Formats: sequence, structure tokens, C-alpha cells
Amino acid sequence: MSTLRLSDRVACQLLELVQERQLQPGARLPTERALAEQMGVSRTALREAIQRLSSRGVLESRVGAGTFVCAHAPLWHEQAVAPLASLLRDDPQYRYDVLEARQALELSTAWYAAQRATDQDRDRIRRCFDDMLRHQQAQDAVNAARADAQFHLAIAEASHNAVLVQMMGSLFELVLGTVAQNRRLMFVHSEPGTLDRLTQQHHALMQAIIDGEPEQARAAISDHLSYVHQRLTQADADAARRQRLQRFSSTAESFS
Repeated sequence: MSTLRLSDRVACQLLELVQERQLQPGARLPTERALAEQMGVSRTALREAIQRLSSRGVLESRVGAGTFVCAHAPLWHEQAVAPLASLLRDDPQYRYDVLEARQALELSTAWYAAQRATDQDRDRIRRCFDDMLRHQQAQDAVNAARADAQFHLAIAEASHNAVLVQMMGSLFELVLGTVAQNRRLMFVHSEPGTLDRLTQQHHALMQAIIDGEPEQARAAISDHLSYVHQRLTQADADAARRQRLQRFSSTAESFS
């Protein structure tokens, strides 16, 4: 089993904190004591994580002042996903390629997470799920999409496979963008139970991991992504049908 060192895992969580709080270059992070308590780690592990991120140009520690997000530092995912992001902007159909990539990755991360998740991992997955529910109930689509993506990333980190975590981490913003897009497409002209169905699928996935059932976890993520694919295909077909009807109506009017 390939296990992430604690400092690597803390570094991943720090990166997520920067993303979640949308901290801009020059922004100061909370104190070491506050961060260590919030993340449930020792200050030694936290300092090692900060040092790792400082060596990558993401953070900067200033003696007596604290830790800051570096100005002009490239975000950790940009180089890996920039070409894919431009493809998605130019042709939204690439979201199906993203779904296939997620299927390939997340069947593995869910399976390993069910076997390897620690109590801290399980708590974090639960928090992400609860955040997603809270934002959905508030009809906050942007933060619901972010919490959705964070939920899947938390599961990847619970796999304790350094390569899988890095691959999912690199895809995080790309996944976030497609999750938000997918949610919009599925809900605009979708049946009322779509959101409930997605919530049930997320809960089943979470419960399988908490219960330590790898086969159930793998089946749950497979069912979830297959359902998303099905709903998107239907949404695309409905949109194409409406466009054909509009073109027909315009043509008919021109002959009337």
C-alpha cells in the first residue's frame, strides 16, 4: 500500500483551504495554532507541510509575521489542466471525457478509501457531504457544486494513494467546473427528483466508505457517475430538440 506521509496530506489540506476561502496572493493564513487545531494535526506536521508548499512557491513564511499566499505563484492545478480547461470552454461535449476520466479514477479511489480511511478521513467526508446538503437547501448552486467536488476529492485523499490523490488534485478545478455545469444542465429541464437521487447516491457512497465496504463503494460511485452521464445525455437531447423546433418555427414564419 502506498501511503501519503502526514506532511503531504496536510499540504493537500492547506491547498484546499486556499481554494475554499479563495485567498488571494498576499493573503495571510490563520496562525499555526489555529490551523493545527482546525486540521487536527500537530504543529510539527503543519510546519513541514508549510515548508513543502513554500518550496513549491505556493506559500511564504515570514518570521514574526506569519504565512502568506505568494504573489504571482501559479496555482497548483493550473499547468496540469490548462489545456483541458480551454477545450471545455470551446466544446462543452468534452465534459463526457471528464466523466470517463472520473469513472476510471474514482472507481479506484472509492474502493481504496473504503479499506484505508481513517477516522479523520471519515469525519472530513461527512463534513463535505453536510456542506453539500446545506448549500443545496439554501439553493446556493455555486457553493453546492464546490462542496460536491470537495466531497469527491476527500474520498480520493482517503484512498491514501499518493498518485491517485495527485491526479484527482490536478483535476480538481476542472472537475469543479464540470460539476457546476452538469448540475445546471441536469436541473434546468429535469424531473423534480434528480437532486434527491443525486443526494441518495452521494449518501450511499459515503456510507459504504464509512462501513468499510469496498465493493459497495465502487458500485455506488459507478452508479452515480453513470446516472450523471445518463441525465446529461438526456439534457443534451432535449436541448437539441428545442433548437430544431426553434429553427422550424423560424422557417415556417418566413413562409407565412
